[in-house]
Amino acid sequence: MSGQTPTSHPDPGWLFTEFFSFQRAHALKTAVGLELFTHIDDGAVTAPTLAERTGAAERGIRILCDYLTIVGHLTKQDGRYGLTPNSRALLSKRSPVYMGSMGDFLASEGLLQAFLHLPEAVKQGGAPPDPEGPLAPDHPMWVAFARSMAPLMDFVGERAAAQLTASGPATKVLDIAAGHGMYGINLARRNPQAHVTGLDWATVLAVARENAARFGVGERYHTVPGSAFEAEFGSGYDLVLVPNLCHHFGREANVALFKKIRVALAPGGRIAIVEFVPNDDRVTPPIAAAFSLMMLAGTPEGDAYTFREYQEMLKAAGFRDVRMTSLEELPWKLIVGVS
Repeated sequence: MSGQTPTSHPDPGWLFTEFFSFQRAHALKTAVGLELFTHIDDGAVTAPTLAERTGAAERGIRILCDYLTIVGHLTKQDGRYGLTPNSRALLSKRSPVYMGSMGDFLASEGLLQAFLHLPEAVKQGGAPPDPEGPLAPDHPMWVAFARSMAPLMDFVGERAAAQLTASGPATKVLDIAAGHGMYGINLARRNPQAHVTGLDWATVLAVARENAARFGVGERYHTVPGSAFEAEFGSGYDLVLVPNLCHHFGREANVALFKKIRVALAPGGRIAIVEFVPNDDRVTPPIAAAFSLMMLAGTPEGDAYTFREYQEMLKAAGFRDVRMTSLEELPWKLIVGVS
């Protein structure tokens, strides 16, 4: 050791917290399920009153709320719990932008199971193909995705629709892997002349049709059930949306899909991709770059692709003038190419 005094010490507490970080997601999901944030917003701010409102044990509520305070989702003073600005806006059902349902998908057992097999995925370079896995036809995971993620995707879809309608025609629109339908629905809400066709599994499209009716565009919302790689798209579209799909597949599959889309577009029509897009260093920005690990754990060949990689794939499929823009403060990017 040469008698030198170390200037810093390793922190085992940091490692303890890291290995226990799975607790945060499940504590938050439990609280949302109990509507804790809504009850606090309604004035039930102590463990006894929250236990009475939720029907849970007072000890359980106290420990859960204390933990949520420790990790920054609640405040606590003199035994009374309060909401932080984020929890009030996003986790109380009194908020117009409530997004607590996201936990039903993002903290689901299916996604957790994928990470239990991460060591094998790292060794193999991807999850082993699974004929009954999430990429299988009509997998129930995507109905859960469509229902739980719709509030967030409405937020993202509105911003994408604003840019797309301002920069070109969006009258005959195809929405591939439509899911909840919120990308196409937002375009239809902005343009009374627009007709949107959503393509996804039949069970998922039922959710999209519900949302289209709820937002008053049901008569202009049409559906095509099936796989994006197999179903007939039709033709003459001036805009084809591909939101949050490409990351599931390898480059070869994406190029094949882009070529199929180009055939379905009218001359000068546009493809619009919404995705997490990391920088070329692949470690920034954090949310977009970290998404690659999810694809490693859950898909055989999927990835979070850089803009340069999207440019290469789209140009290989015959698209030109490929550009990327931000969606305001959101971590998603909008990539547009012209046929």
